[in-house]
Amino acid sequence: MATLVYVEEPGDLTQQTLAFARGLGEPLQAYTAGDPVDVRGVEKVHHAEGDAFGTFAPAAIARGLVELMNAHSPSAVVASGTPRANEVLARVAAVTDLPLAANCVASTPGDPAAVTRTRWGGSLLEQARIHAETLLLTVQPHAVEAEPAQGEAAPVESFSPALQDADRVVTVRERVGSGAGGVSLAEAKVVVSCGRGAGSPEGFGIIEELAGLLGGAVGCSRAVTMAGWRPHTDQVGQTGTKIAPDIYIACGISGATQHMAGCKGAKAILAVNTDPEAPILASADYAVIGDLHEVVPAISAELRKAGAG
Repeated sequence: MATLVYVEEPGDLTQQTLAFARGLGEPLQAYTAGDPVDVRGVEKVHHAEGDAFGTFAPAAIARGLVELMNAHSPSAVVASGTPRANEVLARVAAVTDLPLAANCVASTPGDPAAVTRTRWGGSLLEQARIHAETLLLTVQPHAVEAEPAQGEAAPVESFSPALQDADRVVTVRERVGSGAGGVSLAEAKVVVSCGRGAGSPEGFGIIEELAGLLGGAVGCSRAVTMAGWRPHTDQVGQTGTKIAPDIYIACGISGATQHMAGCKGAKAILAVNTDPEAPILASADYAVIGDLHEVVPAISAELRKAGAG
C-alpha cells in the first residue's frame, strides 16, 4: 500500500510534508485538485478535475480524496498542517469515521502507529498511538526539514469524483491579498511585525519602511487584526500565518503563547519592547529595550547609511 499525500500547491510546505511522509516507509503518491501541480518525488499524481475544483471547495476536495482512498486503500493520508489542508482532512475523517492526528512532527509506523504532535499552540508535545487501518495525519508547518524535489514531474492520472450537491455549497468566492503585497509572509526570509505598540494603523508606516529596506514582509499580532488596523493575512500566530524566516523582528509585541506558536520556526528573533519583562524576551535571541517609534526609525536610518534598500 502507498502513502497518499494531499498537495495544495508547490512550495516549501509541500516539500516538508513529502519529507515527513517518506518516513512512513511506503511508496508515495499524491492527490491534487483544481489547478495542476508539478509534483516530484512521488510515483504518481491523482488529479481531481471538474468545475467544482475551480476554487477551494473543501467538501468537494475531501469527497475526491475519500473516493481515491476507497479505490486504492492507502496505508496513510498525509497533508500539510495549513488551515485549508486541516479542514480537508477533518472532513475526510468525518466521512470515513477515522481518527485524525493534526500538527504532527514525527511518526513511527506500526500497529498501532505512534505520532508526536504539537498541542496548546506549540507549547507542548504529545505522544499518541493511532488505532486505525488508514492513518490521517497533518504535518506541523516548519517542524520538519524540507527536502529538495528530486527527479522529473510524476505522471498524472485525472479522475472526476462523484460529488453530491452538499459538496458544492462551501466555496471560496474571493481572495484578499496581503496589504503589503510583494513578498509572501509565509515564505519571507525577513519578517517585521508589530503589535498594539504601533498605536494606530498609521504607526505601521515605520514597520513597512524597515521591512522594505530588508526586502521582507510585514506581520502583526492578533490584537492588531482585531482592531482592524491590518488585514488577517498579515497576522502571525496560531490562528494566523506560521512563519520560518531567517530573522523575525517583533516590535511592541508581548509574546503571547498563540503568537509564539506562529513564529517559533524563525532562525533568530529580535524583539523591540519597552517592557523588560515581556514574555517574548524569553524566546528572543536579541532584544532592544526601548520605544519602537524611536528604535525602528534609527535602525532604518543606519540601513540607509549602509546602502540598504
